[in-house]
Amino acid sequence: MPGNNSSASNRLFVLDTNVLIHDPASLFRFEEHDIFLPMVVLEELDHHKRGHSEVARNARQASRFLDDMVEEADRKAIDAGVAIPGVNHAQHPAGKLFFQTHLAPMSLPESLPGGKPDNDILGVTLALQTQFPERDITLVTKDINLRIKASILGIKSEDYFNDRVLDDASLLYRGESILPEDFWESHQKDMESWSEEGRTYYRLTGPEVEQWYANQFLYHETDGFEAIVRSIEGDTATIEHVQDYRGSNHAVWGINARNREQNHALNLLMDPEIDFVTLLGHAGTGKTLLTLASGLKQVLEDSRYSEIIVTRATVPVGEDIGFLPGTEEEKMTPWMGALMDNLEVLSNPSEGGSWGRAATTDLLMKRIRIHSMNFMRGRTFLNKFIIIDEAQNLTSKQMKTLITRAGPGTKVICLGNIAQIDTPYLTETTSGLTYVVDRFKMWEHSGHITLMRGERSRLADFATEVL
Repeated sequence: MPGNNSSASNRLFVLDTNVLIHDPASLFRFEEHDIFLPMVVLEELDHHKRGHSEVARNARQASRFLDDMVEEADRKAIDAGVAIPGVNHAQHPAGKLFFQTHLAPMSLPESLPGGKPDNDILGVTLALQTQFPERDITLVTKDINLRIKASILGIKSEDYFNDRVLDDASLLYRGESILPEDFWESHQKDMESWSEEGRTYYRLTGPEVEQWYANQFLYHETDGFEAIVRSIEGDTATIEHVQDYRGSNHAVWGINARNREQNHALNLLMDPEIDFVTLLGHAGTGKTLLTLASGLKQVLEDSRYSEIIVTRATVPVGEDIGFLPGTEEEKMTPWMGALMDNLEVLSNPSEGGSWGRAATTDLLMKRIRIHSMNFMRGRTFLNKFIIIDEAQNLTSKQMKTLITRAGPGTKVICLGNIAQIDTPYLTETTSGLTYVVDRFKMWEHSGHITLMRGERSRLADFATEVL
């Protein structure tokens, strides 16, 4: 049992089922501390293992991890605690894994009867506290109601934080940085400037350089200077003056940038050297419109990519409407309202009337493919322009599955608003979109920008602020 052969200084964490389903590798992420699994958790893993959903896959993976750890252990070794490998199965063991090998005395109040999985976990945790008062016992669960129950019963409880990318969403990389007023004075020493193929470059050295990332945007409010970081070598950086898509001469499929962030977004979307782009922003900032316009231009005019592929997480905001008839694309059509709305704007010719608009829309849709995420595993996309919409509702593992589908010549764009997460147990700091923004910010072939200003309508902007 946990108190017999373990150091009292090591904490003992009782894991809820949802922690293992959320992150099967959580078993290896408690460092030197011990883990206790109630029997009801194993029962729930068995209940969730069937099917092809992400929950079922994670439940099976957690069971495989447990099976590997107990495969060669006998009953005596299991009672004494099974050694947990370190992260990535390192050689040095972390804590020990304990199972509920004895029927725990239920000490729940009458208002919390046994028989319910959550209440059984509370009963086991209370029994552990009584049996081992010298140990720091903590219940770890993603279920906020279970944490409330635990607090009422005097049980220490915590959320699972190991998958948290940042301590606070406000710390997330924004993709741009404002230059100080004295920037040119402090960095003009040894600065070089030159032009190539109509583009202006600067090479400079200074204290600000160490804080920059590749493909980060820089702007100076006083003189309106805007540039993108092209390369960093030590304390020396090469920056390039950005293309200005706000003028009518540089429209992208008839669309112009209306503010600084949109201009930066189009610079990332139109750059063939950038393979991965993330765009964050609240409703009405133009994420989908800018992405679709740049995709159509590069597919139909520049022939840089063969077609546009659009997918998204199918998480309903309200009640699910049930199964949908038709082919894969027909089933996905109700989820692609944003795509169709923006396509109406982009396929609105000045001549031809309704017949012209219908013909243009039909032509564009022939180069746009709508795919479900459920059928992405194992595929490889060559020379495609892939748009992942509503990416804030994806986990880090789902993001990895989608992004690794990209083959040679493919560009992936992730769009989302981390303030509108509909997936259970995901937050602003644990969303897969937050995860990839943070992990890709140092890669020279990726770019990110957070769109701040809404351009949809004055009604939408006001509603965003006050509601």
